[in-house]
Amino acid sequence: MREADGPVQVRAVGEWLGLDASVRGKLEPLRAQMTKLADRGWPCKRPDGQFTARL
Repeated sequence: MREADGPVQVRAVGEWLGLDASVRGKLEPLRAQMTKLADRGWPCKRPDGQFTARL
């Protein structure tokens, strides 16, 4: 997320990690993990579902 120019979607993070982003079921565990991290204050989750890095 820090390398991105702005907010990123879970799909973009999944592609960067090498996951098959064309299958929605492959991204759901990643979405859940990113949401857990956002609850702990690591990335910031925006209301539109995108994530940004905390500064």
